[in-house]
Amino acid sequence: MSNKFLKAAVLAIGGALALSASVTMAQEAQSIDQLLERVKQGRLADQRDYAERERRFVANKNEQANLLAQAKRQRDQAEQRSTELERQFEENELLVVDKQRQLRERMGSLTELFGHMTAAAGDLRSTLQTSLVSAQYPNREEFINDLINKMSGSEQLPSIEEIERVWYEMLREMKEGGEVAAFQAPVIAVDGEREDTRVIRVGTFNIFSEDGRYLQFVPETGALTELARQPAGKYLGWAKDLARAQDGLHRVGLDPTGPTGGTFLSALIDTPTFSERVHQGGTIGYIIIGLGVVGLLLAIWRMVVLFVVSSRVQAQIKSDKANPNNPLGRVLLVHEKHPNIDTETLELKLSEQVLKEVPKLEFGLNFLKIIATVAPLLGLLGTVTGMIITFQAITIFGAGDPKAMAGGISTALITTVQGLCVAIPMVLLHTLVNSRAKRVIEVLEERTTGLVAEHTEAQLGKA
Repeated sequence: MSNKFLKAAVLAIGGALALSASVTMAQEAQSIDQLLERVKQGRLADQRDYAERERRFVANKNEQANLLAQAKRQRDQAEQRSTELERQFEENELLVVDKQRQLRERMGSLTELFGHMTAAAGDLRSTLQTSLVSAQYPNREEFINDLINKMSGSEQLPSIEEIERVWYEMLREMKEGGEVAAFQAPVIAVDGEREDTRVIRVGTFNIFSEDGRYLQFVPETGALTELARQPAGKYLGWAKDLARAQDGLHRVGLDPTGPTGGTFLSALIDTPTFSERVHQGGTIGYIIIGLGVVGLLLAIWRMVVLFVVSSRVQAQIKSDKANPNNPLGRVLLVHEKHPNIDTETLELKLSEQVLKEVPKLEFGLNFLKIIATVAPLLGLLGTVTGMIITFQAITIFGAGDPKAMAGGISTALITTVQGLCVAIPMVLLHTLVNSRAKRVIEVLEERTTGLVAEHTEAQLGKA
């Protein structure tokens, strides 16, 4: 059914095309004869086209046959070439095995020697890569790398010159490790500026710039970089003196734990300074320090005032005339103003004057006591707050880094230290100020009691 439908469709399309062509010819032809002539010419042209197509088809068919035959010949040649290469590969494998056997026989006991030399060269390469001497003699490990690569294979053996070069590099590393050398080298500053400057290397321990700054050797790039944080001032001064020295012995700070800066130097320069410790306390720390400064100034002021008052009181004790510039003098003036009053009234008036003098002498003592009590409490508050922040960070980021967790706890404890550093001196200062004030008050009470006793005896004598 489908084939019949396809044939009908082809015939319909052909008929439509023929009808269209005939209509076109009919439109162009002026008569029946012209139309017939044109139809005849069209048939002849179609026959020529069909013949030309058939000729091209036959030619293409013959060419494809030639190409197929050529491809088969190339395949046969490739198969022959593959067979030849396989045979040659097998022969070469046998030859390589035989040559390796001959090499082992000729090397004999030298095999173990070259194995030890390869291991020694590997250790030397690791040493040269991180040694400060490489800052003065760069690219030394390139020769070692080439030698190790050469010795790792079994085709070549090291020469006498190469073996002597390894021995020479070992001896030079040992020699330079015990010397102080000065040389020119590019140094990368903290701001990224690169400048050729004179540097001083102390063995394989540390290296300094000409101005006494500690430098770090970066093995990956072979560059010298200035440490972002430098040790304390005395170490910088010693390094500067060494850089300027020409001969003799000089003190200098060295790090014996490593040639590229070392763990000891890293820990030393990473230790926060006093000002950084102060800032770690945050707002609560500033409050504690402020209270400590106020308390210290108040204690010093009260000590000076009480010292002056005590001196005047001692002078008043030695004097026969009352002087109003000191508490004891003002108490004596009360007795001089009321020489004839009864004993009980005099005692009350003297007690009243003493009570007036006591607050002046004890001024600021309560504030010092409050500071001594509040400072450690504020420190504890800061510590608790810091611990809360630290545990929140652990909740978010985890506890995989003990250093970060320890750093947060250390920062949190700073406020406790600050509080104790303020509270302990405040307690001592309060004790000192209070004892001096108490001594003056005891003198006043003692003299008041004496005046009452003298007045009572005078009254009894008159009676």
